[in-house]
Amino acid sequence: MALKQLKTNGMSNNDIDLAQHKLVAYLSDQTHSAGQKGANIIGCQVHIIKSGADFRLTKPALQAAILKDKSAGFIPFFVCATFGTTNTTAIDDVCGIADVAESENMWLHIDAAYAGAALVCPEFRPLARGIERAHSFNFNPYKWMLTNFDCSALWVADSTHLVGALSIEREYLPNVKGASDFVKDYRNWQLPLGRRFHALKLWFVMRMYGASGIRAHIHKHVKEAKWLETQLVEDG
Repeated sequence: MALKQLKTNGMSNNDIDLAQHKLVAYLSDQTHSAGQKGANIIGCQVHIIKSGADFRLTKPALQAAILKDKSAGFIPFFVCATFGTTNTTAIDDVCGIADVAESENMWLHIDAAYAGAALVCPEFRPLARGIERAHSFNFNPYKWMLTNFDCSALWVADSTHLVGALSIEREYLPNVKGASDFVKDYRNWQLPLGRRFHALKLWFVMRMYGASGIRAHIHKHVKEAKWLETQLVEDG
């Protein structure tokens, strides 16, 4: 998407090739290591922003980092906000980060790896205000939603960006017959050609427990966490 925008802005293919090395992805020092690994794979620059005392990535911190990089000739293109960091369960300033992403035409990804499961409970959804503005959202049902390892659920606002970047046509790879909004050829959404049927085990969990059963599971863990908190506070 970033390279397409550069071309739209009138850059030649040669200039775009040179500009690829100036693309910058923004992560916080609390972002999961997968963010850094992904940046290493595609070969872009990475700016790791120090989080605040509450371990959150904030709008001012992101703005300052982008301003510094743009003044040095770099091109911001991606930012990852976290809903429930691995270290402390901190929730980044999603609304503020979304403001910056929109103003800078950046891709906003939400990593809700394990805490995202809590969003099945309506009372926790206000914590995730702003996620509807993201370009992509991912959480792992195997971490807190009773599903066997491994299973990651990825949502994208517009799949044409994935298909446009990853589609490769060959004679031995015919298009899925009747491809539509309902039938998707996921080989064009990912790096591997084939994929395992991860969705089946998640479907079984949803059929077996239902929404009420999954919510009861989350409620039980939250209640236990609050009990532990009171014990630790009382213990000094």
